[in-house]
Amino acid sequence: MIGNPGRKNKGYGALASAAGVAIIAVMIIAQLTDTHIRAPGRLAYGKVDTSAYLAAAVDHLNGIKDRPDVTVVSGDICDFGQPEEYRSARALLDGLRMPYYVIPGNHDRPDAMREVFDDHAYLPASGFLCYAVEDFPVRLIGLDTTMPGEPGGAICEARRQWLSDMLERDRDRPTLIFMHHPPFHTGIRHMDVQNCAGGVELGELLESHSQVQLLLCGHVHRDISVAWHGKVAAIGPSPAHAVSLDLDPAGEPAYHLEPPACRLVHLTGEGRLVAHLSYIGDFDGPNPFFDDSGGFLS
Repeated sequence: MIGNPGRKNKGYGALASAAGVAIIAVMIIAQLTDTHIRAPGRLAYGKVDTSAYLAAAVDHLNGIKDRPDVTVVSGDICDFGQPEEYRSARALLDGLRMPYYVIPGNHDRPDAMREVFDDHAYLPASGFLCYAVEDFPVRLIGLDTTMPGEPGGAICEARRQWLSDMLERDRDRPTLIFMHHPPFHTGIRHMDVQNCAGGVELGELLESHSQVQLLLCGHVHRDISVAWHGKVAAIGPSPAHAVSLDLDPAGEPAYHLEPPACRLVHLTGEGRLVAHLSYIGDFDGPNPFFDDSGGFLS
């Protein structure tokens, strides 16, 4: 079993209709990325308790009023790719009350992932960890961008051809692709030099597939979005530490402890994917705009 669905049946796979107009079942997709779990008792960089941040993120997603239907985990699950790290990460992720789907980042080791997530049947037994999830109103495509031993990523010809074949199989359903390395530059130079090679070719492929509405990435630990080859491409924030926002080309690699957050993507009844940012923590609200008589509160 992958996670714990814990959700009422929404009638996925069927379209409702109103006045003869097809209405697509709504859906909410959460993105977690760059959790960088270390072995029990170890802090990232001697300071960041990434396990505590992930535990808070899991509680946050479980507690959302309209709980997400699925969560995609877009890489760098662990910091060193060690089995004990994955066991800790899995114990936390299994607390999610919805299915979750994982892909590797440059800090991950696919062999260790396969071993610890051995019952996640969607993961290929060999080769790149690329797959498509067909069970929801949104088609989810996980794209493995990793290169063994390298901080940067790539979409090689083999992966591009695999993706092309997958996209040709269903041109009608709204599609979301999630990957670790962004295929575009962000202006943060020390991250841009290790982004996803082959981005131009990937973008050209996606230009001919209008069903792909959104590309979700990780790696940069920040909320970043861009119009890219006719698509919306976005990087999700880490629920732990953020790569510092430094647009100076000579800026040194560094991180900040900013308010943790995750991405939520809403499939509307019109079939559009709308991306939101959801901050993790306790904040005052919801507070009313109007009093009991309907007047605007001054």
